[in-house]
Order: sequence, then C-alpha cells, then structure tokens
Amino acid sequence: MAGIRLAPEEPETTPQQQARATTDSLASDDDRSIAADSWSIKSEYGSTLDDDQRHADAAEALSSANFRVSSDYSSDKEEPDAEGGQSMLGLQSYWDAAYSDELSNFREHGHTGEVWFGDDVMEIVTSWTKDLCVEISQKETSVSDNGEVNDQADKYLSSWNVLDLGTGNGLLLHQLAKEGFSDLTGTDYSEGAVELAQHLSQRDGFPNIRFMVDDILDTKLERQFKLVMDKGTLDAIGLHPDGPVKRVMYWDSVSKLVAPGGILVITSCNNTKDELLEEVENFNMRKSNLTGDVSSEAASGTDHPPFEYLSHVRTYPTFMFGGSVGSRVATVAFLRK
Repeated sequence: MAGIRLAPEEPETTPQQQARATTDSLASDDDRSIAADSWSIKSEYGSTLDDDQRHADAAEALSSANFRVSSDYSSDKEEPDAEGGQSMLGLQSYWDAAYSDELSNFREHGHTGEVWFGDDVMEIVTSWTKDLCVEISQKETSVSDNGEVNDQADKYLSSWNVLDLGTGNGLLLHQLAKEGFSDLTGTDYSEGAVELAQHLSQRDGFPNIRFMVDDILDTKLERQFKLVMDKGTLDAIGLHPDGPVKRVMYWDSVSKLVAPGGILVITSCNNTKDELLEEVENFNMRKSNLTGDVSSEAASGTDHPPFEYLSHVRTYPTFMFGGSVGSRVATVAFLRK
C-alpha cells in the first residue's frame, strides 16, 4: 500500500531529518508570507465548547473501539511528533504554504499545479463515476440498458449535484464537467486552494463551477449532495497527529453531506479497498450503537447502516507482494442509505 506521494528524498538525509527540515521551512514560510498568514483558516478544533465536545465524542468512540488516541488534542497548526504515520501533509499550514507557492506559479507562469494521483487516475475515477451514476439513474427510472443510454447520459447526470471535498486546484471537477456533470461544487479549508481553483476554472472555461472555503471536519454546508467525491482528503486527514480522532469526525460530517440514495466515492493511496470497507463498517457499527441508546419509537426507520458498499474501480494496475495482490490506488463507492 503506497503512501501519499512526497518530494524525492535526498540520499544523505534520514526521514526524521527531512521532517525536521520541512517543519523549519514551513515555519519560516509562515513567518515571512503574508499570503500564507491571511489564508490560515480558523479550524483549530478545541477552540470552542462545541468543537471540544465534538472532539471528545470522537475520542470516546475511538476509545470504546480500542483505537489509540493522542493523549493531548493538538490543533492542525502544531507540528506532528515522530510516531506512526504522521506527516506534514496532515497539517493545514503545509497546504496554505503549498498553495501560496502554486498561486505564485500560476500568476507568473500560468502553471496549473499538481494533479493529485496523476492524470491517469483522475480520468479513470471520473469516467468510472460517470458510468456508476448513469447506471443508478437508469435503475431509478426503470430504463433498460440499450443504445439510448449514452444519448441520455447528460440528462441523467444533470440530476446529480456534486461536492468535491478538499478540491485543491479543482481539476477533478473540470474532468467531471467534461464527463457531463453540471452542478459542481468544490470546497477546501485553504483559501489559497480556493483562489487558485477559481482562477483555473475561469481560465479553462468552467465558470459555473462553485468553489468555497469550508472544512469537512467543521463544515458549514447545509446542502446535501447526491455525489460526494474525496480524492486524497481522507488520506491527508489520517496523517494529522490526531488522525484517528479526525477520521471519526470526518465520517460523522460526510454522512450528513451525502443525500439519501446518493454515493460517496473515495480515492486513496494510503488505504486499500478492504481497509476502507472496514472503516465504514466501524462507522456503521458506532452509529448503530448510538441508535440503540434511544427509544424504539425514536429509532423507528433508522436501523439500517448509514453507508453500504456499492462498487470499486477494478482497472488500476496491480502488483503482488507477500502473496497478496494489491494496487497503489483504491477507489471505492459507498451508497448512503
């Protein structure tokens, strides 16, 4: 299972030395970059009573499931320690600085910026997602699979409002627009990412895509979406020093954003398909336990799990290691019940 792609390592430095060097570089960038400072979003969970309670609830859920929780909750502005799978990529300060640089490159050279996981993966994800949505729409309208389906694809897709979590430069939404989706929204907790995405969508002919600053772990969105895309956002959340707690918060939040009957499509390079399925099952069990604490009258009609496995991409290149077959990327779709 490959991790998120990092910059090439220098042979004479250890990973610990590189982490310290990256931390020092980011700190100095934050000190001297007015742009990066102005893009610092107030997402330090624990700054308000409500956020304290949300973190406490998540920590309690993890504790009851025998997961390790950091003893002291730290904000996403603090440096990670050297334990586990933590990385600078789990910190908002990293992304603020990164998008400050990408904005400068766009203004000076017109550069688009990095395509997360690469163009090939993005094209596979969007094409596969389109086919999945069309298939679901067919079943909803009792249309058989025939030659008229392709002609009606745009009609089917027009009913799918789309949210891209952690949209970055917004290129995934560009590709979805090319596939026929039209109601498109991208959110990111970095103002620099949102500004870059807005510039690119205007330049590249997608002015109708909406972008806004929002943090999935403390979302202010009140709208639900029939299709929610996550390409690397859950990966980054898991690399935060409080990654296990924040992942619980992620599932609580995203379950409210996916409309009943809608789908969540997660693309990850840090988790296998089976690991994502296990995480969803743990979330479903936790929600079921919470439902069991209320009266049977109040729980009427809520005994089904929030998410159900729907499908996954089977066309990624695979490799064999230790007798097991795997892929460096996993894309899994979950149906919201």
